[in-house]
Amino acid sequence: MTQLTEKTRAAKEAPTGSGEGGKATVYDTAPPKALLDFMMTEWRAPDGKLPKPIANARVHRNRRRELSALFPGELLVIPTGHEKVRANDTLYRFRPGSDFFYLTGNLEPDCVLVMVPEKSGHKDVLFVEPNPGRSDATFYTDRSKGELWVGPRLGVPQSRARYGVAEARGLPELRDLLSERAGGKLRLLRGYSGAIDAQVPAVAEREKEFAAALAEMRLLKDSLEVRELETAIASTKRGFEDVIARLAVAESEREVEGVFNLRARTEGNDCGYGTIAASGRHACILHWTRNDGRLEPDDLLLLDAGVESHSLYTADITRTLPMSGRFTKEQRQIYQLVHDAQAAAFTGVAPGNDFMEPNRRAMKVLAEGLERLGILPFPAADALREENQFYKRYSLHNVSHMLGLDVHDCAQARQEAYKYGKLQPGMVLTVEPGLYFQVDDLTVPKKYRGIGVRIEDDVLVTAKGMRNLSADIPSEADDVERWIKRVWKKAKKRRG
Repeated sequence: MTQLTEKTRAAKEAPTGSGEGGKATVYDTAPPKALLDFMMTEWRAPDGKLPKPIANARVHRNRRRELSALFPGELLVIPTGHEKVRANDTLYRFRPGSDFFYLTGNLEPDCVLVMVPEKSGHKDVLFVEPNPGRSDATFYTDRSKGELWVGPRLGVPQSRARYGVAEARGLPELRDLLSERAGGKLRLLRGYSGAIDAQVPAVAEREKEFAAALAEMRLLKDSLEVRELETAIASTKRGFEDVIARLAVAESEREVEGVFNLRARTEGNDCGYGTIAASGRHACILHWTRNDGRLEPDDLLLLDAGVESHSLYTADITRTLPMSGRFTKEQRQIYQLVHDAQAAAFTGVAPGNDFMEPNRRAMKVLAEGLERLGILPFPAADALREENQFYKRYSLHNVSHMLGLDVHDCAQARQEAYKYGKLQPGMVLTVEPGLYFQVDDLTVPKKYRGIGVRIEDDVLVTAKGMRNLSADIPSEADDVERWIKRVWKKAKKRRG
């Protein structure tokens, strides 16, 4: 994200929601008093009805109770964050903090959840931007918060009803509450609001424990979360098919990105991360998001993309597609090796196994295949030794990470609960082996240089093993070729 200036940051992060954001720019015309007076009259009064609770309010409430039990007697502060400046006075599209959303279901910026300790646990207090409606001229004059500028917001009583919290208050009251509690036991999810961070003294170890606890709560997905991930994955498949249909005429990676992003915005909230549309040698760069290359018919397209659903759960899928519709002999050899490695990794996804077990199984297959193809200049057994790991020159990354509200979900969890922990039913992770042969790598036979292949699926750990949530997206080489042919045929028929 673009860095905010200190002046703009203070305005956007003020817990009261007021400040520089409402001031006029140099190109604005100051409204005369007569116009302001006119703007304040003849508006229909609001009906006063409170909104219905969000569909899963009970689920969010149960999560808050689970968090409450972990930290009895402590004030817990979880901000959602603020809009960020993209350039000058234009902003990035707001996306709530994942932990805040997990606990509330609230999508609005600037809000803060405060869990106030009581004898029986905690009282949930949601601090939100007040909405004075047409009774205050800011609805017209405030370009940052005014309803005629950015649309309506809920307001205080409406937020209490909508999100099922015990109490809602206006953001201007938050500073006083934090001041009153400054000497008591307090845990803050730091890094989401500069103003709150500045007001609350940092206690690094306590804050690290708090962030880890929130992350570890999210390690195990409930049935609702799994359904939301399945929704995101289904949309992602349609996005991939949109891209395939376009490949017959597409000329650039940027075109691929735009086609997929259209599906993400029409069926979901957004893309879950920057789309990787890497053709040819660009597929050998793991996070190629510049997407400024041309598409050549004999190359592969590595498409790593995911739709983020309206509930903010994201898919994370990679398919490597032959842009001609058919793999060359060399492309197929590498693709098949990666597919075999993924199949081996799948056998390691089972409750009780180490999180790293799928990776170990995949790397063994890759190393042995690289030796067989004459690429690895060492015996596979030597390359796999912990003190060597020579195969990583061509594979570069491990095969799994957690998936959920974030594409790299639960990143603040302790290593002993994540990387060095055990797989448990309810965990959702990616399985994504890859091979990447750089164009200037002289250890690689020339016929393979510039080939990059990754195959990635999203899997759920079950009581007996795993379920591939994205199994409906073709991945075997022959199936991929048939998939492309089928999509092209349908696209041609639609065009008439």
